Amino acid sequence: MKTKFTATGIGSMPFSDPDYAVKVSLSKMFESPIWPQLPKLGLHEQMEIQYSEGMPCTVIDEVKHRMYFDTNQDYSESFAQLYEGYIIATEDGGTKDFSKMAISPDFSKGIYALEAALQAKGGAKLPFVKVQTTGPCSFALTLVDENKRAIYYNEEFRDMILKCLSMKCRWQIQKFQPFAEKVICFIDEPILSAFGSSTYVSVKRDDVVLLVNEISEAVHAEGALSGVHCCGNTEWSILIDAGVDIVNFDAFGYGETIAMYPEAVKAHLERGGILAWGVVPTSTAIREQTVDTLAAHLEKMMDNLAAKGIDKKLIAEQAMLTPSCGTGSMDPADAEKVFETLFQLSKTMKAKYGF
Repeated sequence: MKTKFTATGIGSMPFSDPDYAVKVSLSKMFESPIWPQLPKLGLHEQMEIQYSEGMPCTVIDEVKHRMYFDTNQDYSESFAQLYEGYIIATEDGGTKDFSKMAISPDFSKGIYALEAALQAKGGAKLPFVKVQTTGPCSFALTLVDENKRAIYYNEEFRDMILKCLSMKCRWQIQKFQPFAEKVICFIDEPILSAFGSSTYVSVKRDDVVLLVNEISEAVHAEGALSGVHCCGNTEWSILIDAGVDIVNFDAFGYGETIAMYPEAVKAHLERGGILAWGVVPTSTAIREQTVDTLAAHLEKMMDNLAAKGIDKKLIAEQAMLTPSCGTGSMDPADAEKVFETLFQLSKTMKAKYGF
């Protein structure tokens, strides 16, 4: 699939009005709108907590503004019910009913605001609609048990989380399939920018590949495209090895790093994979940037990659454009500039390459 500099977003926005956030999404990313994550609306819309609904043993502490898993209780029955539901939904000839892992309006206003706007819009399907989930590594390494130990290191809970996130992806994809030629589901893994550091020395590369791959395969089971977003620098070949269709990286701050993996990137593109260039900065740096400066930066990064023996036309045809990260913590005026710049940059690059 040729994405040809299609613009899409990461997830979070700094607005408190879901309808306004959707209006920005539909107007500035009209070929691939996103449902907005709105952390300003409260604890339930925070990056990990938003996807915790329905998981066994969750404790949301509104006073301390945190969530953890209580592993002290007897969770055998709740786990058994969850796995039974998972098997019934996913096996060959299964129900494909993932509503047990639905994300309710209490945990996402943006999903339902986008759905309503697309229903009202009617007409032809959009090329893409993008949904997202917090990835299993970032989710399980960030959230903890009652002893403040990362839940990632509890293998039973890690697998439960993996199954739940897979079902949440499939539920989202089913919800938005009526509105798009193709749904894109991003697996957001910001924590992978710390992969290999002393903090996560016990996190094995093979485990990361397997975890991301299982979510990616769940996305593929619904006929959607899988992507992984990491907003720092990481070993990009991990994501390619995980079998995702779209690798999204911070091309503003770390654009040159993708060229460090030419063989993996070339293989990714040649089998139809996409690079989503997060070239529009989501910091105060946006104030000093223009469409022209970012277009020049993007060309330089693409040339770096082409110099490693990858066809420039292939790079351009299988490129998407995104902000470098979510905009949820930004000043709203700066975020507005991010999305307007993204919109104009997409138009500029399409025109330049005759797309």
